[in-house]
Amino acid sequence: MEKAIKEAFSTAVEHHQAGRLNEAERLYLQVLQAEPRHADALHFLGVLAHQVGRNDLAVDLICRAIAQNDQVPAFHNNLGNALKAQGKLQEAAASYARVLAHNPNHVGALFNLALALQMQGKLEEAAGAYRRAVSYKSDFVEAHGNLGNTLQAQGRLEEALLAYGRAVTLRKDYADAINNAGIALQELGRASEAVEHYRRLLELTPSRADARNNMGTALLAEGRLDEARAAFEQALVQKPDFPEALYNLGNAWRELGNLAEAIAAYRNALRLRPDYADAFSQLLYHRAQACEWEDYEQDREELIEMVRAGVRVPPFYLFTTPASASDQLICAQHWIEPIRPRRRAAFDHQVRVEGKRIRLGYLSGDFHQHATAQLTAELFECHDRGRFEVFAYSYGPDDNSPMRARLDRAFDRFVDVRALSHREAAELIHADKIDILVDLKGYTHQAQPAIAAQRPAPVQVSYLGYPATMGADFIDYIMVDPFVVPASQQPFFSERLVHLPGSYQVNDRRRETAIASTSRQNCGLPSEGLVLCCFNNSYKISPAIFDIWMRLLQSVPGSVLWLLEANGLVEANLRSEAGKRGVDSGRLIFAPVVPQAEHLARHRHADLFLDTLPCNAHTTASDALWAGLPVLTCSGETFAGRVAGSLLTAIDMTELVTGSLEEYEQVAGALAGDPQRLIVLRQKLERNRAASPLFDLPKSTRNIEAAYTRMWQAWQSRQQPAAFSIEGN
Repeated sequence: MEKAIKEAFSTAVEHHQAGRLNEAERLYLQVLQAEPRHADALHFLGVLAHQVGRNDLAVDLICRAIAQNDQVPAFHNNLGNALKAQGKLQEAAASYARVLAHNPNHVGALFNLALALQMQGKLEEAAGAYRRAVSYKSDFVEAHGNLGNTLQAQGRLEEALLAYGRAVTLRKDYADAINNAGIALQELGRASEAVEHYRRLLELTPSRADARNNMGTALLAEGRLDEARAAFEQALVQKPDFPEALYNLGNAWRELGNLAEAIAAYRNALRLRPDYADAFSQLLYHRAQACEWEDYEQDREELIEMVRAGVRVPPFYLFTTPASASDQLICAQHWIEPIRPRRRAAFDHQVRVEGKRIRLGYLSGDFHQHATAQLTAELFECHDRGRFEVFAYSYGPDDNSPMRARLDRAFDRFVDVRALSHREAAELIHADKIDILVDLKGYTHQAQPAIAAQRPAPVQVSYLGYPATMGADFIDYIMVDPFVVPASQQPFFSERLVHLPGSYQVNDRRRETAIASTSRQNCGLPSEGLVLCCFNNSYKISPAIFDIWMRLLQSVPGSVLWLLEANGLVEANLRSEAGKRGVDSGRLIFAPVVPQAEHLARHRHADLFLDTLPCNAHTTASDALWAGLPVLTCSGETFAGRVAGSLLTAIDMTELVTGSLEEYEQVAGALAGDPQRLIVLRQKLERNRAASPLFDLPKSTRNIEAAYTRMWQAWQSRQQPAAFSIEGN
């Protein structure tokens, strides 16, 4: 009898190893019928049940085997596998731990324990277990690869790359390791290296759609737009139901300037994956750029609810919603969390010897013909070189414009860091011994906050480019003014508020205005009649504001509304919206995008600039005021909705600052019906422009330098950052 049982069991194992599971199961059951307490048969039958997905049965059978003999490591290891398949990760980890109690260098149990810990999110423990596994078995390819995954999930990207490198050295065609290494390189800002990884991966697996999609994102980061678009389209040929590739294709079309194709791609991504938050937020924003207003209020409320629920949304996209300052803080904190390095070699910041000049570093991707550069160029030129050394760190394109050349001359040192990874750029800033790093970009388009997130300078400041909190622990201060961000708003800013006198916004007095004579007719305007204008970007125009504008046109015969032709869709959509409101669409005039000097010059043909809400005019408002055109604004509750009010307060034109849309419409109507009053406002603006602090760049520079000095003194004395105000000079 005993011999027959042994033979049946041995034959069952042979069938099992050969993959003949039905025959193996029949013989295991035959053994157990003869000897119900046969531990090995119970164990192998449990393993077989696990293999076919019957994990409840597998757990029961292997536990019965352990009841017969709890000293066999394989029993506990395979019980762990079945428990893991059930999602009982803690129990699985306990089973693997029992194996290791018997045999501490059991490589299989170490790997399985690491995997269970990784699945529980216990990444540090998992990494330790993977390291132990490869210390016992240095050629354990999967352990090296999974170690890389675990380190990458912790944000330890350089270490992850080393682990992936070891895995690929052992197995040249380890596709997942190559792919994940490419993703890590992209996160580090090393897009060109990522491209090469994906190229290598596609040589191994040409039909792999996710690799083509990842290749496209790396090419997009490199600015190789047509190649990126082609990569996404190839991914979709291979996998048509690929929402991420459709989303990324939308991003490529956006960068290529094709708004219609971008919107279509985002819609298709959402069609495939209705809960795709990234696609939803991009679709909402780009439909706003096109002034497509179907479901306008509903979509914005949904976006805010997503933020409140913890969904990661680009913070910039909240500016055109009724989001509160509290919502903006929550959104920014969610946004920066995966960008900020979780573990990094801390830079050593030493207190310097007194008497040396303070080293200022300005960090931006906008050191070219851009609105931020148009405001700040003279600030950089006016810094007191006896007290400050001024450095630029540029990660944006060189457009070979006169502005770029001017900026290059304005700094003591202009450093192009486009080719560097985020960490390498931070190391360079630290090596230059920058005392105060000023981020001019925030979370605007193509920003790279991961550089400042490395904390390369002892004092770090947000200024001008981004009108909200960054929600980041690596930014110490934000320079504002009491109007745009009252002191009562401090709880909604992670940075300490630094209140500058007048307006926080600096203004370049060297902004050139074209002197060539133009007429209204040259601009497509009627020779007579009231010209209301708004040259804000189209995404800032809301249906509620547009309603007011249309009522104004209806109330003033012969009046027209002059808008910026920001993209190829906005004109048709706004003309359609005007018709829906009973206004002849021909009363909307669209101004093409022209060089800055020409743009400033054409303001003379308008009578009143009408601002938007919830996001105000920023540079467009100061452009209008500089050109002598009065601006009527309505101030909101958040920074982005209070900028024009700050400018008007600084230039002593507070009669043009309203506090509600009702008041805004009332004042606009009164001005539209009183041409003489508009002339008086122009005259006052002309007088105030020369005398007000808004366009007194040297004074603004001294105030900003006073703020920097105070920040630096606080750091030198090792004080915690605190809010403060600068008194006007």
